[in-house]
Amino acid sequence: MNTRQLTHAIEVSGISKTFSPRFSKPVHALKNVSLTIRPGEIVALLGTNGAGKTTLVDLILGLTTPTAGTVKVMGHSPKQAIYNQNISALMQTGGLLNELTVKDTVEMIATAFPEHLPIEEVIQQANLEPIYKRRVGKCSGGEQQRIRFALAILGNPDILILDEPTAGMDAGARHRFWDSMRNQAQQGRTIIFATHYLEEADNFAQRIVLMNKGKIIADGTTDELRNMSSHRVVSAEFPSGFPDLSGLPGVTSSETNGRRLRISTEDSDALARYLLTETDARNLDITSHSLEDTFLALTNETPEA
Repeated sequence: MNTRQLTHAIEVSGISKTFSPRFSKPVHALKNVSLTIRPGEIVALLGTNGAGKTTLVDLILGLTTPTAGTVKVMGHSPKQAIYNQNISALMQTGGLLNELTVKDTVEMIATAFPEHLPIEEVIQQANLEPIYKRRVGKCSGGEQQRIRFALAILGNPDILILDEPTAGMDAGARHRFWDSMRNQAQQGRTIIFATHYLEEADNFAQRIVLMNKGKIIADGTTDELRNMSSHRVVSAEFPSGFPDLSGLPGVTSSETNGRRLRISTEDSDALARYLLTETDARNLDITSHSLEDTFLALTNETPEA
């Protein structure tokens, strides 16, 4: 199907998922979640353990079915989209045979596709040349993730789902991996990734979907999420010592780093005006809270329904 004719690459409408263990209370993993993702978007799923990210990914991939609601992938059911090679996934674990070489693994999986990308191109995109003749069992965790990435793009899918894709990779490997993902995005693929690394979401995602306790509690760009909080951080240097801020309205917290003081406030303009006129503050900055601050505030402050 031509992605340009589609309004949504993924459309999730009012889905809930309840697991009912035999000897314990039902677990409501997702609660009336709706989400649409346009073709070509790069979306990060963020949330603490148990937030519902993995369950949502499993539903999009057709690995499980919702208790209520519907899921459409490229206008089809998830299972049909898998059959059409519209969607593929890079998961954290599984799917590899340790006794095979990387070469044998890639070539074996390639035979399962009616059509696939040239193997040489896949090897290059996944940076498998240095380990291509090595047995899978001798590869590190990060190297095995690169193998899984190669298998995920073999079928030339429209949508890539990445579940904690850089788990086990060092900083250099993560950097190279995201360079490769940018190349995938430039080719027009829709990319959805779940991650615990806030820096990855901040640097790579066009859009962040924040989940907590089975619900979507925020959805927007990084800047939009940061601006959900009215608090700002005012920081300045004080050569003669830090001022007493106890009587100032709007100040919620402060911390020091050498001669620099960082102050969280609900009224950054008033605080900046006071510091510049009543103290010897120098090199004053006003910034929004970091993505991590917003993440912690939203997930901690959202009550469970």
